Amino acid sequence: MAVLMTLNHNGQGLTLSKKIADKGAVNLEGLVTLMKKEPREHTFAQTFPAGTHAMWLYYWLASAGVSPFKDLKVITVPPPQMVANMRVGNMDGFCVGEPWNHRAIMDSIGISAATSQDVWKDHPEKVLGTTSDFVKKNPNTARAVTAAILEASKWIDASLQNKLKMAETLAEKSYINTSVDVINQRILGRYQNGLGKTWDDPNHMKFFSDGAVNFPYLSDGMWFITQHKRWGLIKEHPDYLAVARQINQIDIYKQAAAAAKIAVPKNEMRNSKLMDGVVWDGKDPARYADSFKVKA
Repeated sequence: MAVLMTLNHNGQGLTLSKKIADKGAVNLEGLVTLMKKEPREHTFAQTFPAGTHAMWLYYWLASAGVSPFKDLKVITVPPPQMVANMRVGNMDGFCVGEPWNHRAIMDSIGISAATSQDVWKDHPEKVLGTTSDFVKKNPNTARAVTAAILEASKWIDASLQNKLKMAETLAEKSYINTSVDVINQRILGRYQNGLGKTWDDPNHMKFFSDGAVNFPYLSDGMWFITQHKRWGLIKEHPDYLAVARQINQIDIYKQAAAAAKIAVPKNEMRNSKLMDGVVWDGKDPARYADSFKVKA
């Protein structure tokens, strides 16, 4: 595979069912208390076993000492089916992108316990990915597509009107097929938790931020591999940096950014502090992966 650029930061959610929220599970602390008070097989959903939503869910739970594999049941559910499955009682919580977290609130079946930016402020989320063969055979196209999407990313974050236009487009039947109000609020950083609390989150979903969002940092790619090792999705430590360099097409990105007249960061790695206070900088990935108390 090849990653040409990052498409966005932040903006995913961790939702708990209204049924357990009514028993006090309105945040991570309340969830842990309820699980101890009423022991049973609690069920949580993510969208893909090795994907971002699984990693946010696992990291969030593990920060409170909850093992996602020993202490509860984890299932895989496609994003558009999350709300329907929670409605019929198939899960106690899920981690997914928008608009499904907000949809659960609007349908009065779920509450927002946390956001993915609570787990990691300005975390990488979706990427523009292709096969590596595509990039090798079509380098000009790869550059052109990356430059075009960089321009689109810049357009989205340029104004409130542009974000609202994007939300209107996405809501159409040919895309997400939902009402605009399910999408536009959280795109603008306007949050509610389904329990009466509302707030403006400066760390909402971002698509450009002067190009800071889009650079395919090697350390971002490496972080996901450390979590795959942590949770037993890979058995041995790989050469983390070599894998990241192979997959993240930094040269293509730099050429596309130059064509689109967008600045490029000086460093291919970045420092990030996650919710548990641990700093990730990509310098010793094997040690980092092995450092967690809760793991597979």
